[in-house]
Amino acid sequence: VQLVESGGGLVQPGGSLRLSCAASGFTFSVWPMSWSRQAPGKARELVSTITSAGGNTDYPDSVKGRFTISRDNAKNMVYLEMNSLKPEDTAVYYCHARVFRVDWWGQGTQVTVSS
Repeated sequence: VQLVESGGGLVQPGGSLRLSCAASGFTFSVWPMSWSRQAPGKARELVSTITSAGGNTDYPDSVKGRFTISRDNAKNMVYLEMNSLKPEDTAVYYCHARVFRVDWWGQGTQVTVSS
């Protein structure tokens, strides 16, 4: 299993970013996917999940209404659209899959929200 994130960067408060995760090495279309983030000195936080077919998504209150997770099963890709970004969204963002009860993580992509 390999998960490769991209799309992070520096953005001003109120701005937007779109993260991408390219998945390989497993049957992508049958597994739920998620995004998590980890800020310095803080525990990793789940920020979005999506079911295998993409029909259901879930978000914590901290990002609900601002973040949107989506997937393209034909391309083995999962995305995280982030709008109205706040300084507290600054973190390393990780793509995650749990395949046959084994957790797989990407290397992460840094998102920094600062003026």
